[in-house]
Amino acid sequence: MKRISSIAIVLCLLAYAPLEAQEVPIKLTLESAIELASKNYPAIHAARAKAAAAKAGVDLARTAYLPRTDLIWQENRATRNNVFGLLLPQSGLPSISGPVLGTTSYSSAWGSAGGLLVSWEPFDFGLRKANMDLARALRDGAGAGVDASLLDVETGAADAFLVLVEAGKTVAAAQADVDRLTVFARSVHTLVDNQLRPGADGSRADAELAAARNQLIRAREAAEISRVNLAEALGSAGIAVVVDADAMPEPPKNTNSGAFDPEAHPLLQAQAAAVQAAQARVRGLDRSYLPKFNYQFALYGRGSGALVDGHIDSTQGLAPEVPNWATGLTITFPALDIFSIRARKRAEAGNASVEQARYDQVVQSLKAQEARAKAASDAAAAIAENTPIQLGAAQEAHLRAQARYDAGLGTVVEVADADHLLVQAEIDDAVAHLNVWRALLATARSHGNITPFLEQVRRAGGK
Repeated sequence: MKRISSIAIVLCLLAYAPLEAQEVPIKLTLESAIELASKNYPAIHAARAKAAAAKAGVDLARTAYLPRTDLIWQENRATRNNVFGLLLPQSGLPSISGPVLGTTSYSSAWGSAGGLLVSWEPFDFGLRKANMDLARALRDGAGAGVDASLLDVETGAADAFLVLVEAGKTVAAAQADVDRLTVFARSVHTLVDNQLRPGADGSRADAELAAARNQLIRAREAAEISRVNLAEALGSAGIAVVVDADAMPEPPKNTNSGAFDPEAHPLLQAQAAAVQAAQARVRGLDRSYLPKFNYQFALYGRGSGALVDGHIDSTQGLAPEVPNWATGLTITFPALDIFSIRARKRAEAGNASVEQARYDQVVQSLKAQEARAKAASDAAAAIAENTPIQLGAAQEAHLRAQARYDAGLGTVVEVADADHLLVQAEIDDAVAHLNVWRALLATARSHGNITPFLEQVRRAGGK
């Protein structure tokens, strides 16, 4: 409950705080960072909108099974001069029904028409089903795209969080080194001032202190850049975020992340949907070169004030007075479309082969990613077990070098070398367990689901 409340507070602060209040740092945990990124990042909104459009495409394809119904009503005022002869189909000249009168007149009469036409394709040899399969494949691909975008955004936010924690530990180690060398430089200068040590020792101590300060500045710069990167990964660039340097617990000894199933990865699912879509297009073209059956039923009426004898009745024509109905089955066959259909089918078959090759490539890529992540995880775990030994030895070496120098048996160079080993050991030990977590995160990403990674974090933290 506390975790959910903290996430809600963070979201409310981001949504409703005025611009001036955005300068107040927002403290994040790993889970709240992931939750915030999944809600805010624009790529997620775009992927979900695309999925919604693809889902609507399925509904659109399903409407092809419904009959088409057209309603019409028309009122006009026109002359009724008519000639005998052929007129090719065109859209510019209105047609006139009725016999040729042999006379012309510019007097006009009312005319009206109203009707209903129902058209329905009772069977289509599987063309509509192929289109439905295509729409479903596009929908599934878009849905897998949402999962893939979520995976990228969530792992990106988690990795940026871990990088910022690591940067904070590096800053702490660099600050400890500056503090340690500050004390050492003072003691060296005391000895130099009392002519117990040569002046070169004081210069070397000052140089080492300056170098340590430069390292601290670079560490702080890296931490600030990591802070900016985390805000960007959250989809909230520009906000001030902070994380606890001890936010991550010690990693588990067993870094096994479970069985690897490439078929469960959203990237492979999206590519599988692309293969299915290409195959559905081929099936649709297979069923395009077949007769089309269209059943039609019409109910309509006409009205006209123009009489057969050439006279005009001004009391008629405003409403359809003469009813008619008709029903029939129309069969059409696109005989010469075979050439274009064959060409399109070859193109779509090629596209299907391309998508299948991409599917195989994604499988290979995911397997390689999983193998690399496992190797990195094993190595990071081994290093994390070794860094305490490294740190203990470096601390002992530094103490001995300092004692030898204080006793006049050692040189300032020995102390400087021991300090270099110590600060590097402190940094390595501080970030070693974070590197294990980052390797476990990479493994979870290669598996296509970071939920097991979050469960490992909770168990390690005693939650």
